[in-house]
Amino acid sequence: MINHFARAAACAAAGTVCVLVLAVPAPAAQSLSLDQAIAALPQAAESHTGYDRMKFRHWNAGADPGDGCDTRGEVLLAEAVSAPAVEPGCRLVGGTWWSYYDAREVTSAAALDVTHTVPLAEAWESGASEWTAARREAYANDLGDPRTLNAVSATSHRSKGDQDPAHWLPPNTQATCRYITEWTAVKLRWRFTADRNERQSLSQLAESCPNTTVTFTPAP
Repeated sequence: MINHFARAAACAAAGTVCVLVLAVPAPAAQSLSLDQAIAALPQAAESHTGYDRMKFRHWNAGADPGDGCDTRGEVLLAEAVSAPAVEPGCRLVGGTWWSYYDAREVTSAAALDVTHTVPLAEAWESGASEWTAARREAYANDLGDPRTLNAVSATSHRSKGDQDPAHWLPPNTQATCRYITEWTAVKLRWRFTADRNERQSLSQLAESCPNTTVTFTPAP
């Protein structure tokens, strides 16, 4: 094991500056039943005060700054059912996608929106108002869990807006269990709260999703 104190002392004696990098263990994945996961969401009232979408910088250069695509482009490439051609400037030509919100095949990247499963306004109201700008940017561009961001039809995304599951569910009713599971997983990953109506709605919906497990890894 490295003795960081001894190394620091040696650097000081030599008149040099050392940069000490401490290894931080990666957060461990956790698994809960869906009803337990919903119960684990801290309950708190929400406030829209001070919200501005621009306080969540997106899209940034993504996971691979050298690929020429921003986060949105990387999500579209990752979720393509058949891969599009990638032209300069990350212009995507061709390809197909499956919009699970409304059970639609989409054949044009321009007809897709990349949605935050937990919308930015909801994130703000659920705890992100207290975050640093850097953490809000990390959330808005989270590629560490594919459930945070989804490519869906622009129509379904815009019907959702900033609403939580108490007020909006995917028009594809076969997707309800997937949606509330992903919503809950993202909220737990980012340590978001949930208001009373939201938790009640999630619990009621979960009754139709037996034997569902929520596995998540807390965000760094």
